[in-house]
Amino acid sequence: MSTTTPESVWQRLAAHRAELGERHLNELFEADSTRAGRMQVEACGLFLDYSKNRVTDETLRLLLDLAKTSGLAQRRTAMFEGERINTTEQRAVLHTALRRPASEVVLLDGRDVVPDVVAVRERVARFAETVRCGDWCGYDGRPITDIVNIGIGGSDLGPLMVCEALKPFAHPRLRLHFVSNVDGVQIDDVLRSADPGTTLFIVASKTFTTQETLTNAHTARAWLIGRAGDEAAIARHFVAVSTNAEAVSRFGIDTANMFGFWDWVGGRYSLWGAIGLPIVLQIGTQGFDALLAGAHAMDVHFREAPFERNLPVLMALLGIWNVDFLDARSQVIAPYHQRLHRLPAFLQQLDMESNGKSVRLDGTPVAHPTSPVIWGETGINGQHAYFQMLHQGTGFAPVDFIGVLARPDGAEHHHRLAFANMVAQAEALMRGKSADAVAAEMRAAGLAEERVRALAPHRAFPGNRPSNTLLLERLDPRTLGALLALYEHRTFVQGVVWGVNSFDQWGVELGKQLAARVLDDLAADQDRHPHDASTAALIARYRRRPV
Repeated sequence: MSTTTPESVWQRLAAHRAELGERHLNELFEADSTRAGRMQVEACGLFLDYSKNRVTDETLRLLLDLAKTSGLAQRRTAMFEGERINTTEQRAVLHTALRRPASEVVLLDGRDVVPDVVAVRERVARFAETVRCGDWCGYDGRPITDIVNIGIGGSDLGPLMVCEALKPFAHPRLRLHFVSNVDGVQIDDVLRSADPGTTLFIVASKTFTTQETLTNAHTARAWLIGRAGDEAAIARHFVAVSTNAEAVSRFGIDTANMFGFWDWVGGRYSLWGAIGLPIVLQIGTQGFDALLAGAHAMDVHFREAPFERNLPVLMALLGIWNVDFLDARSQVIAPYHQRLHRLPAFLQQLDMESNGKSVRLDGTPVAHPTSPVIWGETGINGQHAYFQMLHQGTGFAPVDFIGVLARPDGAEHHHRLAFANMVAQAEALMRGKSADAVAAEMRAAGLAEERVRALAPHRAFPGNRPSNTLLLERLDPRTLGALLALYEHRTFVQGVVWGVNSFDQWGVELGKQLAARVLDDLAADQDRHPHDASTAALIARYRRRPV
């Protein structure tokens, strides 16, 4: 029987890290002419080059041992087969069932959930097509032109990101808007330019009690009634994605236009089901089916590919190496395609809400750093903002460069320029430039030696800064689905290795509870609840605000 344990592999990895020291990526490439060709993997329309990570073959071997000894294969099977791996909430984790073909079977407590999934999918499709073809009309008989999704968190970030990414596939008549912020500015901006007779609102709230979502929904409701002059208009202009039929009905929404989901789908994993209604409205049933198919293809790859050729596994293990052995405390997402500009925000929730934990499944403290801070934006913009820190800062942040190979029609030069910048930035982060090389360049340009000595330290780059380059064949529904499922499974793998529950979010709850108390006190003449001195002073200052 093997005596290898995750703890023993961690120790071997720590020893290997000490032995590797600050060995430079340049040296690793010079010593191995086959490195780039070996350290790549391709699946589901995605290509990953991970050769610019500070790893050797031994590093990868040890990381793969870590995955195996952490029970990844068993946990992966448990997730796909409907075991209640979300132990703190006693729930299964079956978002992958939302993208399974109708012919497959997924059992939860002995019952196949796929027929229920397909039934909701078909209801969503039927409704969306009535809107898209113009049969669904507002209270004055005109077809819908604008759709406003009111949600927050997973009910907003996922659909918004996908709709932005797939705008070229959008219905020509329909315009999508998303409202999540409760400060009143966002909903006011949307309503100010909306036509009440042609605007459809989607209220996305599982319990139909989410304070931020319901506040915005009631504002929209009052706006509509004020212009239509009749509460009956609600039934033509509001639909719900929820499980609370009673609350939906009280709001005035016909429950025939309520689309449900299940407690085995976490919010940040929910765009594949009814929460994806805005996506279906924008790109149609065929497009949404392609999105699901791409994600399902990645599910199959994740389940079947050996760990050493498995995209989610490799990306997860490289991230663990960077976080736990190279001390990277953040991770940059740099998509070099404007349509993916909301991807970093989506991945922030996916990663940090899932793995931003300090307690293991058994309730003991985690022994190693977990989720890094996820940040970033479109790559070209980042180059003129934060890339200075990436190249010459005192710390480092690994980068996921994401590019698209297919070029937009008529934009060959633009596409080539963006792609060249992406590849060059990854190369520059890896290679750097020594002070000697900088000095030689300046001398060749005729600068005085005194000036060379003064400038060389400022123009030198250390390099040796890791990155992945992830290429999409094209940005279409199928490939986008595969990309998002890749990051979902990457997050899951890291949670397994760190030993945390990636599917609860108790850290979100305390702020909600305290916000309810503060809200009571803001509306009162004096505090009804105990607060610390700072909080009490802020509440008092709000009460004294100018009208």
